[in-house]
Amino acid sequence: MTLAELLVRLGSFGLGLTWRVEVDEVVDPRVPEMERRSEGAGTDTLTLLSLTTPSLQLIDAEARGFAEDGLAVVRARPPGA
Repeated sequence: MTLAELLVRLGSFGLGLTWRVEVDEVVDPRVPEMERRSEGAGTDTLTLLSLTTPSLQLIDAEARGFAEDGLAVVRARPPGA
C-alpha cells in the first residue's frame, strides 16, 4: 500500500492527524518539500496528501501520524523490502 492509499483509506480519522515524514534516500523531487513541511510540529494530512501520489516512491522512509494523545499510525518500509 502506498502512502497516498493509506492517507485516503484512513478517511475522516486521518484528517485529524499530524504527520512527520523521514526519508533516507531521496529519489523524487517532492521528498525534500515533504520532509521540510513535516519538521517540528508536523504537517496536516491534506498537505501531505497534496505532495503524495500513487506513483511517489519513498525508499527507506517512515511516515508517522500523530493524534492529540500521541502516535496513532506508522507507515514504514517493511524489513527486507
